[in-house]
Amino acid sequence: MDNSILRRRRAELIAGGVVLAALAVLPLPIGDVYTQNLIIITILFAGLAQAWNILGGYCGQISLGHALYFGFGAYVSTLLFVRLGIPPAFGMLAGGALGGLGALLVGWPCFLLSGHYYAIATVVVGEIGWLLFQNWDFIGGATGVYVPFKGESWVALQFRTAKLPYHYVVLAFAAATWLAAFLLEGSRWGFAWRAVKDDMVAARSLGVRVFPSKMAAAAISGCFTGMGGAIYAQYVGYIDPDSVMAGTLSILIPLPAVLGGVGTLWGPLVGAAVLIPMSELTRSYLGGSGRGVDLMIYGGLIVLVALARPQGLVSLFGRRRGGGDARAA
Repeated sequence: MDNSILRRRRAELIAGGVVLAALAVLPLPIGDVYTQNLIIITILFAGLAQAWNILGGYCGQISLGHALYFGFGAYVSTLLFVRLGIPPAFGMLAGGALGGLGALLVGWPCFLLSGHYYAIATVVVGEIGWLLFQNWDFIGGATGVYVPFKGESWVALQFRTAKLPYHYVVLAFAAATWLAAFLLEGSRWGFAWRAVKDDMVAARSLGVRVFPSKMAAAAISGCFTGMGGAIYAQYVGYIDPDSVMAGTLSILIPLPAVLGGVGTLWGPLVGAAVLIPMSELTRSYLGGSGRGVDLMIYGGLIVLVALARPQGLVSLFGRRRGGGDARAA
């Protein structure tokens, strides 16, 4: 890398620290529980979208089945806590490991496909997983699993008197995914992923090991997504296949990255900051009509943004990040 790229990456790291500090103090003056919940969900989906961005944005493998890994993390951490008493802080690591392993198992056959065929295959695998969990009595089936409250605890990730601790839990998760994306973006893997995304044949001719590169991206992406699922399970206190493995969730996870700018460092955060509040506010104020007015307005706004800024909302703030590094290197 030349000095200009090093300076830019140093500036991005400093900017990341500033944003982290700002988000850390953001909820302190806010006493409204609804607003606190909205901020928590927004930051959580920023982290999930960044996890998806590692595979779908940098490596160019459009996965529409990430709800499967999210569900793995939610169920593993919850069942370890309910059945064996293992604290979710440790169960979250197990959920992340299973999410990564699940992504590897899905990627092993599906990466033999390319383009939209791979995307369709991930949809099918995700729906199969949802159906299996719906009918698996050992894990509660369609009834789901309630998370018992065993007292305020950081190890158990359980807080009932205030939402502020959950804010810092999801903020730590989102910061970890951002830092991972930052480090990977400038690594050998990051350059290999962008080469695979731009032209797989050319990348292979230059010595890039395409299949291992895809598998590495899938494992990291699935791992972070599983950890996010574990945090979500503790936050809501109840999970079932419809809430943590539905196909709509597989769309909602990548949508902030797509809206903000795929393959960019800041796209998932910017997209989530716009998309999640917009979704919640339209549902809260217009969803009671029962006629889907909230969904029509929500969808219309997404279409308008996509038409006005096809490269993502981060293009409003200057040159897109990520793709140029591979060429400059």
